[in-house]
Amino acid sequence: MGLSSPDPASVFAAIGPGWQAPVERLLARQGLRRALTPRDAGILLVAGDMPGTAAEALSRVHDQLPHPRVTLRWTIAEETADAVAERIAATWRDLRAGEADESDHLPDQPPNEWKGVGPHGQGGKGMMGGTPYGRTMAMTGEDIRDGLQLDRYTARIGPFAPMLPPGLVLEVTLQGDVIVAASVQSPPFAQPADADAPELCAARMLTLLGLDEPARRSIRGRRPSGFWVRGAVPRDLGRIKDAGNARDRLAAFLAGDSPAVAATDLSELLPGLEWSEAMLVLASFPPSSILRAAPIPEAA
Repeated sequence: MGLSSPDPASVFAAIGPGWQAPVERLLARQGLRRALTPRDAGILLVAGDMPGTAAEALSRVHDQLPHPRVTLRWTIAEETADAVAERIAATWRDLRAGEADESDHLPDQPPNEWKGVGPHGQGGKGMMGGTPYGRTMAMTGEDIRDGLQLDRYTARIGPFAPMLPPGLVLEVTLQGDVIVAASVQSPPFAQPADADAPELCAARMLTLLGLDEPARRSIRGRRPSGFWVRGAVPRDLGRIKDAGNARDRLAAFLAGDSPAVAATDLSELLPGLEWSEAMLVLASFPPSSILRAAPIPEAA
């Protein structure tokens, strides 16, 4: 992680209801770096009051940060971004000096009991099935593109996955990197209207494209320009009636507009897309549109 070097403070953000825009603006500052994975962070920034249903997921994120690590909370709206940035800088200095650390929140246990299960004690059930070494085994199914039998793996992603809107939990079934099924397990957290700001929407797409510096400039109000930015989005990806495609929406964001996107069923929109394409399409929707597209699942 490089705590002995003068790198920018590496922060992983767990964002609660109402805090998406403030956190994104904060982490675009000089001297801060928003980590895209807990493994690459030294500071866990918990912004807002988290619902109880997210407590275990938050603890799992915390325990993924490598040592040394520290949690900072930003839950008081009156605390300015300047004050939080100062707290982060001071905490980063303490981490680099070896003066701070936190222990795990959860016991170190596998996700599934597997030891001693199966004919060889590895959690499997013969040639296929079971949870070998604690992980559900992929099973074969027809490829939705050509009908060939390929391994399918189902996993839940969220609620703090940085490529997804905060709070959103998706259950996806993948064949390779292609999504063959998707369902909303938990909707995204509600965010104020300023989370739909064009400069923030543009930055989310640019970050997924690996254009970190243009993303920062966008958040700071210095709009990236040029066809090369829009051209980084695959042609005709994520076309929505009356809202163009993902490239069109990025162009609108860069021009300072936030196009209205009708509610779209994610379980119909995402299958058939590669994982990176699906995340880019989701990022091309303002957060309010994603909230409308991900209703609360009905109780079983």
